[in-house]
Amino acid sequence: MARTRTRALSAAVTIAVLAGTGTANAAAPALREVMAIGNGQGGTVSFIDTATLENLGSINVVPDLQERLDAMNPVERVGYEAVNAAQGYRKLVDDMAVSPDGTTLYISRGNLADSVAFDIASKRMLWRHKTEGFKADHAALSADGKHFVVSATTASKSEVIDTATGRTAASFATGTYPHANDYSPDGTILYNSSIGITSLPRALNALKGSKAVTAVDAKTFRPLRTYSFQFGIRPAAFTRDNRTMYAQLSYLNGFVEYDLAAGRIARTVNMPLSDKAAAMKPDDYPQNSAHHGMAMNGSESKLCVAATISDYVSIVSRPGLTTDGTVRYDTDSLPYWTQTSGNGRHCFVSLAEKNQISVVDYATAREVARIPVGDFPQRQRLAGLTPQAVAALDPSDG
Repeated sequence: MARTRTRALSAAVTIAVLAGTGTANAAAPALREVMAIGNGQGGTVSFIDTATLENLGSINVVPDLQERLDAMNPVERVGYEAVNAAQGYRKLVDDMAVSPDGTTLYISRGNLADSVAFDIASKRMLWRHKTEGFKADHAALSADGKHFVVSATTASKSEVIDTATGRTAASFATGTYPHANDYSPDGTILYNSSIGITSLPRALNALKGSKAVTAVDAKTFRPLRTYSFQFGIRPAAFTRDNRTMYAQLSYLNGFVEYDLAAGRIARTVNMPLSDKAAAMKPDDYPQNSAHHGMAMNGSESKLCVAATISDYVSIVSRPGLTTDGTVRYDTDSLPYWTQTSGNGRHCFVSLAEKNQISVVDYATAREVARIPVGDFPQRQRLAGLTPQAVAALDPSDG
């Protein structure tokens, strides 16, 4: 009993910190720590209990899909089909986040070029925000839950949405094809990473546009600094001192350690290729991604790195950047995202083509669980759910 109670209390404190309160609020109901999984092609979000590793169920976040398609004007429909063709599939969920109080789910809906909010317990849509252009990409939620920041891919900007109203609160310019939005661990800086026009071949990299990390003030959204790169910036992880970024780059089978103060790549780590990957041409990499999944454990001593085209995930130790161990998956499993649990011990890996989540232990570099989810899981976000929200989920509907 004591061990169970300690785990529950630890989870409650973790969620309170994630919510930006710093301490647990005794008056608030305890939140259940979950990993929210965006099932890109299925149009659902699954919720995995990070302690028991059970799939609690999912929510359909495109109940209005046909309505949205019917409402598109000819230009919007052409843009929608063009994005589908460029990706090779229809992405209905790109990214998501749960409000700090555990009641509301926010989603950027990829090729539908919008963001929506749902009350999780009732599954009722609260608002819809139309994104400028033809695609709503990666997103981030501020620690206080007031702003949901979404990349408007074809508009080369990030839109800051007021979560109370669904209206635009601000926006800021980015590089070409903005991708990830990441708050610094202390919440003071918001980083946007752009990937350039992915449909162009590598030989035309110079024409892909600006590949940059745009740093803005997290409160005012005013620009602070722009870091330019030769290739697109894929998933990244930032240290708590705001001095170092670990990032995967387009076409790179590995990752870089980037000095944010000096504005330069400090080290490049090249990682092994599978036989299949070694035979591939760079233009055959999915959306230019060789590696796509970067996370860091709680003590910042280890990285969890997904080798997308080589079908493995490796645990890499800092500061030496040496590989502790590797979990290898079946060919074409497509590991496409990594995320760390609230206690910092486990790395959750999306196996997009397997419709599964692989859970890897940072300490042993071994897989400890494999969990079925929805169709084509990619983005994952740590969150907390109220008892009412959990009760509304159907475990048989993953």
